[in-house]
Amino acid sequence: MRWAVAWSVLAGLGAGVAGAQEPEGEAPDPGYCAFVRGVGDAESAVLLAPDVFASVGMVNAGEAGGSGGVPLGSPTPRITAGVDYDFVGLYRGLSIRRRAEAECERYRALSALQVAVKRGTDVGAEAALAARAQVLEAALPEAGQLLASLRDEVKEGRATVEELNALQLRLDGLRSLAYETAKERERLAALPRPAERPLSTWLRDFRAADDRVEAESASQRSASAWKVRLRGGYDELINVQQDVPFFGTLTVSYNLGNLWQPPANARAREGRRRLLEEDVEGVSQEVARLVRELRAGHSAEEARLREVSVLVTDLEGQLRELQAMETAKVRRYRDYLVLELARLRAEQAWLKTHVAELGRFLGEERP
Repeated sequence: MRWAVAWSVLAGLGAGVAGAQEPEGEAPDPGYCAFVRGVGDAESAVLLAPDVFASVGMVNAGEAGGSGGVPLGSPTPRITAGVDYDFVGLYRGLSIRRRAEAECERYRALSALQVAVKRGTDVGAEAALAARAQVLEAALPEAGQLLASLRDEVKEGRATVEELNALQLRLDGLRSLAYETAKERERLAALPRPAERPLSTWLRDFRAADDRVEAESASQRSASAWKVRLRGGYDELINVQQDVPFFGTLTVSYNLGNLWQPPANARAREGRRRLLEEDVEGVSQEVARLVRELRAGHSAEEARLREVSVLVTDLEGQLRELQAMETAKVRRYRDYLVLELARLRAEQAWLKTHVAELGRFLGEERP
């Protein structure tokens, strides 16, 4: 009966720990996050669960007397079984899991930063190319109709071949721009796309996650100086009368080396922060160089966008005035103006979208 009670208690504890290790309905994690979480769960499992022990031996017990009046007793079989649990292990196990989550967040932020660095100055170009392609797709059919109409006028002697060649060259420039746009979009589509969040946000998240990794590591080092152990179970001496064949002890220990750990952990944490900034080949330096290049391009494109917008407004005003005139020379100039306006509108659409995308990516969005 005593053995049945003891093993029932141990089985209940083991089942409770096992049930806490595998949450149901949780989707498997991909890649690096699955790896660090798996390692964290494996390392924390032995810290969160209790130790189960059992021993069989012989001890001196009973009423047999020894020399000098010391009651040594007679050799008696002894059976001991129980549970040993370190409550500091609970703290360390949970800290390991928090560190795994921090490493996962660090990896995600680092991956986003590396994708941005690989893209380089192509950041934001995909959306800008799509805007340019949309303008060109709308303008090319009209330009084709103007060229066909001018060919008919050349056949009828109402226009010159030089005028036809000039218009054809302008149309060919638009078609070439559309081809280069499509080709560049295909090239960018094969590359990994940067995340939608601003670059500064990913860099901040990367540094914060890296700092959390070091903070959790420091807390584990500090916790290793403490032990708070609860040990209890079943203890029976065979053929010896015992009223309660159970035992229990609580032990607390502290390693004095912990007194020197806080300043050492603080130096390690500060050193890790500085390492991220000082590493010439590290992601922080790469991102800093990319930000400088993108900001320089952003400023130059803003200036160019203002210039192009002024030109587009001016040409649109001229076009409205010319549409009311019907002379042949005016129509020739109007056709050239339509094609030039289409080119400028395509450039304006590219610049406007690219400036907006760069501003969002750099965290410098402007109205």
